[in-house]
Amino acid sequence: MNTLRQAIHDYLAMRRGLGFKLVLLECRLRDFATFMEAQGATFVTAELALQWAMKPADAHSATWAQRLTAVRCFARHHSAADPRTEIPAWGLLPHRAKRAKPYLYTEREIGQLMQAAKALPPSDGLRGWTYCCLFGLLAVTGLRISEALALKRQDVDLQQGLLTVRGTKFGKSRLVPLHPSSREALSQYAKRRDAYLEHQSTAHFVVSECGQALNSSTARRTFRELSRQTGLRGPEDRTGPRLHDFRHRLAMETLLRWYRSDEDFEHRIPVLSTFLGHARASETYWYLSACPELMGHVARRLERRWEASS
Repeated sequence: MNTLRQAIHDYLAMRRGLGFKLVLLECRLRDFATFMEAQGATFVTAELALQWAMKPADAHSATWAQRLTAVRCFARHHSAADPRTEIPAWGLLPHRAKRAKPYLYTEREIGQLMQAAKALPPSDGLRGWTYCCLFGLLAVTGLRISEALALKRQDVDLQQGLLTVRGTKFGKSRLVPLHPSSREALSQYAKRRDAYLEHQSTAHFVVSECGQALNSSTARRTFRELSRQTGLRGPEDRTGPRLHDFRHRLAMETLLRWYRSDEDFEHRIPVLSTFLGHARASETYWYLSACPELMGHVARRLERRWEASS
């Protein structure tokens, strides 16, 4: 194996040993290794890293920056073993990442989506009930779509009212409690699923018509179709509310409820962070700046504290 390619392999193995998944990073670094081999280069230079990062000429600047960051992180690690390695400067291909503005679904919009999902063809099939269950599950638990689709039967304890979310985005597992109404809805879906599939065994909880795990791309495409049908998107809109916004809604509604009742939210933020599976509480605090009403509550609470201390 090429020395640089071996170094990349060892770097990925080391980081995976720390719990990282690195699927996209592996694809990028392997492509970088192929590029370097084509150049006849045996060590990383800033010039070659920049040339590779900008190779898709029509890509967005964010993509260029992400590709260069992949090489930079590897180069910083590999420079300890090969002093010839050049680490691309941070000022190259600057890009400030922007988080998408959350869309806050109303109860009515969620209800319309679930009703539209129930009407999905075939009328006597499982598909409509599956998507109705999926949308409801995302709305009440704040799960990532990948987490919801990965749930196995044994992960859904309807007796105890607990979901076990395993090996998530940051390699952590967590328990998510269910409201009694959610337990009842999931129980009804499970009965319909098992009756429809008869004796066919299925590993996943939410499944397709043929009893297989739902594909995330298919789920997103179906959601986009239903969001146009219910008026959440225009017929030609390429952007709009996303499945991930169910997660944003739950987080913001929870924070708003705490603020409106004047609860000590600072000590409850870690609870919400754990519930959502955030790696850091700062990711949960981001919602304060993403919602104008929340910012208003924060400002008024600060004013009261200043008045009390003056």
